[in-house]
Amino acid sequence: MSSDDGDLYSALGLTREATPAQVRRAYRSLMRQNHPDTREPGDPASDAALQRALAAYAILGDPELRAGYDERTTRRDPVTPPPVRRARTFPRTDPQTSPIRVGPVRWHRSG
Repeated sequence: MSSDDGDLYSALGLTREATPAQVRRAYRSLMRQNHPDTREPGDPASDAALQRALAAYAILGDPELRAGYDERTTRRDPVTPPPVRRARTFPRTDPQTSPIRVGPVRWHRSG
């Protein structure tokens, strides 16, 4: 295993030869250990480990992204981080209104 803190495999405690099942198992194990619901709140080491595990699994859990990561890191070129997928945010025009608007619901008896 690499001692490099930026290595995604070392964040999960794995080697490059790990199977997808081993990646998933290591990720789930780290999530159980470091999840805020299963540990003391405010532990910065667990918070950092949780963030590293999430970032590593986002890449290594997807076969295409993992192949691209492996290709970039084995060439010994400077590694550029993969693009981060961010959740969509929707603008709210009026803070007093709900972000979800639902029209009338029509119920039809079946049968």
